[in-house]
Amino acid sequence: MATVSRGIRAPIIRQGDDIVKITVDSVLEAAEKEGFTLHNRDVIAVTEAVVARADGNYARVSDIADDVRAKLGGGHIGLVFPILSRNRFSICLKGIARGAKKVTVLLSYPSDEVGNHLVDPEVLEDKGVNPWGGTLTSDEFYALCGGECRHPFTGVDYIDFYKTLIEAEGAEAEIVFSNKPEAILAYTDSVLCCDIHTRARTKSRILRHGGKNVLTLCDILNAPVNGSGCNPQFGLLGSNKATEETVKLFPRNAREVAYGIKEQILKRTGVDVEAMVYGDGAFKDPVGKIWELADPVVSPGYTDGLIGLPNELKLKFLADNDYAELSGEELAEKIRERIRGKNADLKGSMLSQGTTPRMLTDLIGSLCDLTSGSGDKGTPIVLVQDYFVNYGD
Repeated sequence: MATVSRGIRAPIIRQGDDIVKITVDSVLEAAEKEGFTLHNRDVIAVTEAVVARADGNYARVSDIADDVRAKLGGGHIGLVFPILSRNRFSICLKGIARGAKKVTVLLSYPSDEVGNHLVDPEVLEDKGVNPWGGTLTSDEFYALCGGECRHPFTGVDYIDFYKTLIEAEGAEAEIVFSNKPEAILAYTDSVLCCDIHTRARTKSRILRHGGKNVLTLCDILNAPVNGSGCNPQFGLLGSNKATEETVKLFPRNAREVAYGIKEQILKRTGVDVEAMVYGDGAFKDPVGKIWELADPVVSPGYTDGLIGLPNELKLKFLADNDYAELSGEELAEKIRERIRGKNADLKGSMLSQGTTPRMLTDLIGSLCDLTSGSGDKGTPIVLVQDYFVNYGD
């Protein structure tokens, strides 16, 4: 037995569909057609996109605008550290701008939080610019970039794109640049922190420097507005563009879906699987420098059997050190014995050095994201088999 990650085809999911039944049916149909068997502790994972779609967890731009207006006053709003993304942030920005009279956007540089670069860091070094120095205006930033600032992959000038988008909603637009979140207070004290993983620290810094009304994207659409969808924990974080006037929010029923899958598989097959809902994998492209995790978490819901970190010995370490004089089957059997007799918690042990200290849901979710892709493969369900089987088994 060895670990296998298998993309499972599914029908196109629509609002109101029974995502648990569709997932279970799709896995069992694939097993019958392709001749594989489910095992205890296999992991059935389904992408958050279809979970939220089936649940109908959508909101309109006007809903975002109404919530922003109610919570931030509808006047001059400062946005701190939004990522550069048409899919992730443009519709959110559209709603925010519709709920304000003026929007000042504070962008970090040379890149946003997830690695989208506005300017090559070497350009900053060559020109002697300290990114932790003062605040730059749009004109100053364009001059720094040689008059043009296009994303290397998409070709989009996000400075102009965001400015134009805000103005199209009838609000005054201003784009400035700093890596100090409190710099926004020179413009307004009504602030929306738009970063993802650093949002708590960003909010804390702004409040310490005198911010009056400071929220994060978690605070927008964390409850229904005009009958909209919502996410009580993450608000607008994890949302994606659905249409020019709607966003699909991060799923709010992920844990229920995971346990529904587990229970239905057990009922129909007698096999006790684990299940999870996954979004972005947590990995970074070393060439493009993009960190994939634009969702607030890799997995918003999973069964309890996926809680924790791996507890593994490093086989290379054992082979090169403890059993350097052995080879062949004698070496293999010695290593199997060590694995079978390993401690329940290897944290801090030299025998585990080099193993991956990440949550199981992050590791498996990243594997699922890479397996399913984000395009037209049509495999929103992933079956990971024998992930928990080790060399000693």
